[in-house]
Amino acid sequence: MDILETIQTINLTKTSDGTIRVGKTRVALESIVHHFSLGATAEEIAQKFPALKLAEIYGVISYFLDNHEEVAKYVLQQEADGDELQTELKPRFQTATDELRQRILARWEKQRNVLKP
Repeated sequence: MDILETIQTINLTKTSDGTIRVGKTRVALESIVHHFSLGATAEEIAQKFPALKLAEIYGVISYFLDNHEEVAKYVLQQEADGDELQTELKPRFQTATDELRQRILARWEKQRNVLKP
């Protein structure tokens, strides 16, 4: 019996912010890993991410299974970075939201006063 050896390539791209994307899409590696870890099949994942080919999804799943520890560390780091960014940005967005709320209330109050008989 002859043994066939093949090498499958998985097109993963690391962006400047450290995010690993699948192929030439904006789909992050951790998105595929997340759905697969929840029990989704490759076909179900393909329905959620139509920009990906089924072969790319199977490739990512294979990569994840072969490099579980490395991918798990990457995913944890991405989550930590996201939490840090959210903590950093929350005060800015809260301030902007508060300012917007005040402008809307002032405009509403002004219109209410104009409409009063």
